[in-house]
Formats: sequence, C-alpha cells, structure tokens
Amino acid sequence: MRVSLIVAVAENGVIGANGTLPWRLSSDLKTFRRLTLGKPVIMGRKTFESLKKPLDGRENIVLTTDPFFEAPAGVSVVDNLADALTLARTLARTGLSSADEIMVIGGADVFRAALPHADRIYWTTIHARPQGDVSFPEVDLSAWKEVESQPLPTSEKDDVAATLRILERN
Repeated sequence: MRVSLIVAVAENGVIGANGTLPWRLSSDLKTFRRLTLGKPVIMGRKTFESLKKPLDGRENIVLTTDPFFEAPAGVSVVDNLADALTLARTLARTGLSSADEIMVIGGADVFRAALPHADRIYWTTIHARPQGDVSFPEVDLSAWKEVESQPLPTSEKDDVAATLRILERN
C-alpha cells in the first residue's frame, strides 16, 4: 500500500505560521480534499488541532506523545509512526472505501518521520515567500522523480499562485 505525503510548501520552505497556513489558496484546499477523500490521513496533534474538527470522509489518525490528548469520537490516536501506519493500512482495507493509499498530512515532525516510508509526495509549490514558523524538512530530490506537474487554477479566493507536483521515489 502506497504511503504518500501531501504538502503545500512555499518557495522558502515555509509550511505554517502560528498554527495556520500563511496563505489563502482555495484551489489547493480543493485539491487536498480530492486527493485525500476516502483515504486514511495521518497527522500530528498540532495539525489536528489547527483543523478544529476531524476531516470528513477520511479515517483520521492523530500521532501524539501527549498522554492527556483526548480526540473526539471516531478519531484514532497513536503514539508512534509504526502504529499509525499499521492502523492506516488496516483502516484502508476495512474502512470508508478500500483505499490503496495512506496520506500523511503534517506537520513537520510527522513529515520528517514519514519521509523514509513515503512512495509519493503530492507537493504543491506555493509561489510566494511568506513568514512562518514551520518549514518542510530537507528532501534529497535526487531520490525522487517528478511524474506530473500542473499549475493550480486561481480565483478571487486565492492570494497566491501554486503548482502541484507529483513526485515518486526512484
């Protein structure tokens, strides 16, 4: 079963600022939903808390070492990546829609831990250099092959342009 990271990264490596995205990009949010719907999503506690509620139509798995974290009903909580991946594989086979892909959606520490296990990265390049306090981990791009690249459509709901790149491990 494929393990994929899905991330929006600004040109300066920033992926977050003060618990939010440092840009407004409706087309990227729609792409995120389309690519993750019906699949298990693995995220860190801070990422989950930034969402305010579980992502609908997806099996939500929160990775945290906080023993006091309480998730709402229907959200699974694990304390290590190995358990998160095992649970995601089980949920993918038995859950919402027999998914063939696990989606890792952040934050930085979860991306860093999952990167060695990833087969694919859905990497949206944000064509801006915003201020932020969270950056995507360093990636050796020589280990990856770009298999697709397409600009995301823009509208009045978007304040930056972006390009979705799909990278697969060599």
